[in-house]
Amino acid sequence: MNMMKFETRKRIEILADRPFLREIRKVASDTHATQFTVLATIGGQNEKGFWHDDQVTGGAGSKIVFIALLQEETADRFLEALAPLIEQYGLFVSVSDTKTVIPEPGKIN
Repeated sequence: MNMMKFETRKRIEILADRPFLREIRKVASDTHATQFTVLATIGGQNEKGFWHDDQVTGGAGSKIVFIALLQEETADRFLEALAPLIEQYGLFVSVSDTKTVIPEPGKIN
């Protein structure tokens, strides 16, 4: 019988203006947080009102969501290095614990 193995990871989600993606990716690279996904957004709402993806003006006001599932030590390094960008650019960051399914050795694609 095949039993799934789980590992607890930190799930970090960052909502940011698209132009800041380069800087977020640099922090990820510098702290070895190399497993992440970047998603485009359609729109949303915050205290300033509704926003939407604006491809017409080059996407400067468009937002992305950066999602990383990291081991705790890596997450700590990443968040510490990201702190100045959070302050400077007002990035929205959420962190939560999540269970991740770990594939059997030799089964990773």
